[in-house]
Amino acid sequence: MFEELKIKVYEANLELVKRGLVMYTWGNVSGIDREKGLVIIKPSGVSYDEMKPEDMVIVDLEGNVVDSKLKPSSDTPTHLVLYKAFKMIGGIAHSHSEWATSWAQAGRSIPVYGTTHADTFFGEVPCTRKMTAPEIRGKYERVTGNLIVETFKNIDPLNVPAVLVHGHGPFSWGLDPMDAVQHSVILEHVAKMAFKNELLGNRQPIDKTLLDKHFLRKHGKDAYYGQDEKRND
Repeated sequence: MFEELKIKVYEANLELVKRGLVMYTWGNVSGIDREKGLVIIKPSGVSYDEMKPEDMVIVDLEGNVVDSKLKPSSDTPTHLVLYKAFKMIGGIAHSHSEWATSWAQAGRSIPVYGTTHADTFFGEVPCTRKMTAPEIRGKYERVTGNLIVETFKNIDPLNVPAVLVHGHGPFSWGLDPMDAVQHSVILEHVAKMAFKNELLGNRQPIDKTLLDKHFLRKHGKDAYYGQDEKRND
């Protein structure tokens, strides 16, 4: 059942390890079949070294396990909230990567200090507000998703495909699971450079004209970066 998507989710999870974004069993990636309304996600607490494609857990959009004896990731409710709210995404990745998590723990959004950031994120990568004590004691993972959605009330999630959860760590998303992981990798690189930028004494984001140029040359109807998909030569 859903073998192709299970393999894609499995490979995306391993990519987090390959790129040095997770340790031990931390982190998870999921993918969604929009037509069926089902999500495939990493099982909770299973070592990446031992994990197999068939271990990926299928849940419905209410979190009910469809066909696995393993428990889904404890972050599954967060993923489900995001899939419901961001209808255009097809994959979600979460890690506790060092540099992005450092910004999250500081409760700071990552400013656009250069064009490397602007190539992927059309503005700062936002950090959510702090959770209240009742929110933490309640349905914590679901609240995490709600906080992310709240933070993106006036932000297009495809223009800024990542977020920092205050005191926790980063989530990213994309058109499919591997796209979500790619955004996690870029986010980590951007977070590291932004930290070093501030050490060098600069806290001035780039000009909006430069931000627009670098993002829009890769994204949107007038994008011109890369090759045409339908070239005949």
